[in-house]
Amino acid sequence: MFLEQGVNPQMQGGWIEVICGCMFSGKTEELIRRLRRAEIAGQRVVIFKPKVDDRYSEDHVVSHDNRSIPSVAIDRPEAVWDHKDSFDVVGIDEAQFFDVSIVQVVSELADKGHRVVIAGLDLDYTGKPFGPMPELLCLAEYVSKVHAICRRTGNLAHYSHRTDESDELIALGHQDHYEPVSRRVFLELKRTHEK
Repeated sequence: MFLEQGVNPQMQGGWIEVICGCMFSGKTEELIRRLRRAEIAGQRVVIFKPKVDDRYSEDHVVSHDNRSIPSVAIDRPEAVWDHKDSFDVVGIDEAQFFDVSIVQVVSELADKGHRVVIAGLDLDYTGKPFGPMPELLCLAEYVSKVHAICRRTGNLAHYSHRTDESDELIALGHQDHYEPVSRRVFLELKRTHEK
């Protein structure tokens, strides 16, 4: 696949890649892997993350297994344009936390010849599509759905079950706040919660 063979994206035209899945499925780890390969290929890479995500670091994207890459924390997607002359490849982590304007920004980046690699939760803790992710998935030329493993069943986990009592849509957390679960477990937990 030419995505990771060091091809200058400006010569090929831009495109969008989306890596999605539940909590602890390896989304950020895969984002970092792809961006590191682009750097090895000599491409100029910049990574953005929402300012609200300061769990591990304010100036790095950090995976749950402690892999990291320097990043720029932004509060709105349009801030990407402040760095427009410094990149060939753009990475965006935790895209679900941005507002819908990210869709236009990402489209324009790809239209201008940039490779855009996005990672984010496709579903919120209630099992509904999360923020701008559905539109980003529709626009992407390449979509990778990654899964965690449900500890209760050993099956693929597709859902992020919140283990605390918060009902806030955005509640940043670690393993003590979320658990990846399979469809069966998610539905059982949902029925129990509704009683």
